[in-house]
Amino acid sequence: MTAPPLPSPSPARRAALPFILLTVLLDVMGVGLIIPVFPGLVSDLAGDPTLGARLLGVFTAVYALMQFVFAPILGALSDRYGRRPVLLLSLMGLGLDYLLLYFAPNLWWLFVGRVIAGVTGASITVANAYLADVTAPENRARSFGLLGATFGVGFILGPALGGVLGDVDVRLPFLVAAALALLNALYGFFILPESLPPERRGTPERIRLNPLAPLTVLGRYPLVRNLAAAFILIGMAQQVIFSTWVLFTERVLDWSATQNGLALALVGLLSAVVQAGLVGTAVRVLGERGAIITGLLLGVVQYLLLGAARTDAMLYASIVLGSLAGIAGPSIQGLISRRVDPTEQGRVQGALTSVQSLVGVVGPLVATSVFAAFTRPGNPYHEPGAAFYMAALFSLAGTVVAGVVLRRAGRQS
Repeated sequence: MTAPPLPSPSPARRAALPFILLTVLLDVMGVGLIIPVFPGLVSDLAGDPTLGARLLGVFTAVYALMQFVFAPILGALSDRYGRRPVLLLSLMGLGLDYLLLYFAPNLWWLFVGRVIAGVTGASITVANAYLADVTAPENRARSFGLLGATFGVGFILGPALGGVLGDVDVRLPFLVAAALALLNALYGFFILPESLPPERRGTPERIRLNPLAPLTVLGRYPLVRNLAAAFILIGMAQQVIFSTWVLFTERVLDWSATQNGLALALVGLLSAVVQAGLVGTAVRVLGERGAIITGLLLGVVQYLLLGAARTDAMLYASIVLGSLAGIAGPSIQGLISRRVDPTEQGRVQGALTSVQSLVGVVGPLVATSVFAAFTRPGNPYHEPGAAFYMAALFSLAGTVVAGVVLRRAGRQS
């Protein structure tokens, strides 16, 4: 039986929006701090660049596997017991994990650290559900745009600081990230209000440990279920950037940690500008479906340009295109959130995160293997951009699938 619709959020609940945005900002800053230096730390401990590239894919896949298992569990727990306690426990665990990575003496410690980070890093599921709780349905596309902008700001500050600190000591960013995560948990404990009132929480039930079981919630929402194939293809493309960006820039452009950090900071800056200022305009001018398809097509061009980049100027041009492609994400989130029962926002967000995480198990292994194969010494088909060209194909296929699904949904509406 469908629950009655949520009333418009009260002023107190609307006031919670800045709190969750600040929580996400500090969380993303911590993640951004280690991006420019983690591949270097893996290579240092591995003792070989080619082996380091492959192991980076393994560690990234382990992180995603843990998110796949635990994201829907955290989402279901937040539906039952509230968003606040689940979010605070996740932030505390993330801070302790960064400390473990800071002291890691070998690759096994990094492996354990990635496992813990995957479990606690699934908190973005709860943040998405929190945002849906405190925002009226008609304003959710804009609110998810603000959340995307917050991610952008976090990636302005985090990677830039991480790159500078990484050139001083490759492990120093992990210590600063730990401090941010623990301060974030402390901030949330004293400031962050609960967004889900008791009367809107789900009925008590045993949390299933089968990570595939929560995906059944998507079956109740045909649009979300049909978009899953597009999410998988587009997610495979995105994993190439997440997994090989630093490897590519260090190998092809001879960039330092500081240069990577500043470039990633620019990514964050442009993303913040686009998602805070252009998402609403794009939806008004192009329509929600038009904004989604336009953003996805810009992503295809971005991957092609990245693969061909042999100069700093070409890589920065790809950054601009990739930022403009960011109009698609908030539009998709806003569309989905309006089709989902209010009492199941956490479960659906958790299921979507688990789909992305499942892609994140396979994507890094494929991306880093392709990069390692096409850059290893002695390979006559040397092409460091091969993984990005593969990403362009994945992204184009995902765009076609999304276009078909959205057209059918429009006809049904």
